[in-house]
Amino acid sequence: MDFSRIVLVTGGSGFIGSHLVCSLVARHPGWKVINLDNMDYCCSPRSLRNIEDKANYTFIRGDVCNSRLVRHIFKTENIDVVFHLAAKTHVESSFESPSSFQHVNVDGTRVLLGAAHQAPHQLQRFIYVSTDEVYGAGQDEAFDEGSPLRPSNPYAVTKAAAENLVRFYWDNFRFPVIVTRSNNIYGPRQYTEKVIPRFLSLLQKNQKCTIQGTLPQSRHFLYISDAVDAFLMVLEKGIVGEIYNMGTSCEIPIEQLARELIRRVKNVPESELDDWLAFVPGRPHVDLCYPITSEKLQQLGWRAHVSWAEGLRQTVKWYEDNPDFWSDVIDENRPIRSEPAKPSDKHQP
Repeated sequence: MDFSRIVLVTGGSGFIGSHLVCSLVARHPGWKVINLDNMDYCCSPRSLRNIEDKANYTFIRGDVCNSRLVRHIFKTENIDVVFHLAAKTHVESSFESPSSFQHVNVDGTRVLLGAAHQAPHQLQRFIYVSTDEVYGAGQDEAFDEGSPLRPSNPYAVTKAAAENLVRFYWDNFRFPVIVTRSNNIYGPRQYTEKVIPRFLSLLQKNQKCTIQGTLPQSRHFLYISDAVDAFLMVLEKGIVGEIYNMGTSCEIPIEQLARELIRRVKNVPESELDDWLAFVPGRPHVDLCYPITSEKLQQLGWRAHVSWAEGLRQTVKWYEDNPDFWSDVIDENRPIRSEPAKPSDKHQP
């Protein structure tokens, strides 16, 4: 089958990646979508079950840091577009193992950029998916794309470093890169280490929502379908060499988030909400919030369509309907790992 476009998504079995891959496969049957993922602990084969037999989808189990494998992909496939999402993202874990974050987030990006740049087929777009955390904490005004980067945890430091690599390829080779920086993305199928599914998982096990530290932390939340629409908008209308913030004005204090989820899951009166809250010591450094402005992306025509209330409703319902989705991960502190398969292997559940 001849395809009009070949798209490589790294980390396409993770939460954001799987939604993006499913959307690409469904919306563009004439495109070939290749998913490169090493199936780390926060991935599930169930996330892609609906598309695994589609003619325009290919799964390659492997590590983005494996330069031999990555070069092989670019030599044998005429890749037109790269969405680079593969990364370690759990902030708390980055304090415990900063070197592993450096390896995956920085070295993996270096390997991918090098292979893409040297590929015999000219790439149209290399979209690097970053995070609002590269800006560091902010309270008085929202960060725009020109704001200085002041990352304050090892995860954010590695994302900022990877952005510098991406920028190097633009500045020196005019390689067609675009960078996105997004708010916290949430929705169905997100692994339970992130705050919303973590709270939901605790409540489903009749345990309290644990809130780190005593300072009033808040986060801006973007629903997964709006994030996918933003990625596709950047692909079609984004200008190479540019950075685009992806976010909303929906700022939710973490304690308020916990209370909303307790109401929905436990259905208890207001007087009993505090019974389901537990305050625990925070990690070494916790940023209170990451406000960003998305005017630049909105000028391309993008808007967030899913309200906080509707997004949270859909998310809670999915976790209620799929309580065993992450049941194969018994111990969250002991990630599931396995050896990558051959490049030609297609994933089977």
